[in-house]
Amino acid sequence: MANAPNDVTKLLKDWNAGDQSALDRLMPLVYDELHRLAHQHMRRERPGHMLQTSALLNEAYMRLVDESQIPWENRAHFFGIAARLMRQILVDEARRRNYAKRGGGTIQVPLDEAKLQTQSVNIVALDDAMKALEKSDERKSRIVELRFFGGLSIEETAQVLNVSPGTVMRDWTFTRAWLRKEMGNN
Repeated sequence: MANAPNDVTKLLKDWNAGDQSALDRLMPLVYDELHRLAHQHMRRERPGHMLQTSALLNEAYMRLVDESQIPWENRAHFFGIAARLMRQILVDEARRRNYAKRGGGTIQVPLDEAKLQTQSVNIVALDDAMKALEKSDERKSRIVELRFFGGLSIEETAQVLNVSPGTVMRDWTFTRAWLRKEMGNN
């Protein structure tokens, strides 16, 4: 599907322009990737987690449909928003569970599977650290969100943020180290 990114971009723009049938044509093109993202998130969850891949995907889909007023730019922008929504769903679920259990049963996920396979972090603590980072450097926070939660490549992240891949790589390297320090996982 060499032209799928262009098809996705065109359908997103058509959807923005009010063509509801564009959404129906869009979903088959993005479903597998959304499912992969949801599965990637759920693979990081503890066994027996109440939320399943299909539930995360369905909840994200419902929220994406509600986001029809976003001026969609392209495929990468769409998946960036999907990543943000999945992050929020997982954080909300973790906060609900932690509140109910008074801090027990926190969700542990790898911060960067490629580099930190043996380290894991509490998703609520990660979200809190990302909020603190966002206050001082919104771009670095977005890079974590897009790379970690969205599974976007360096190039796709650069495209969403309209910066060079080198900038994304430098920020990503710095931010992972900052998060490890901030979260006490030296």
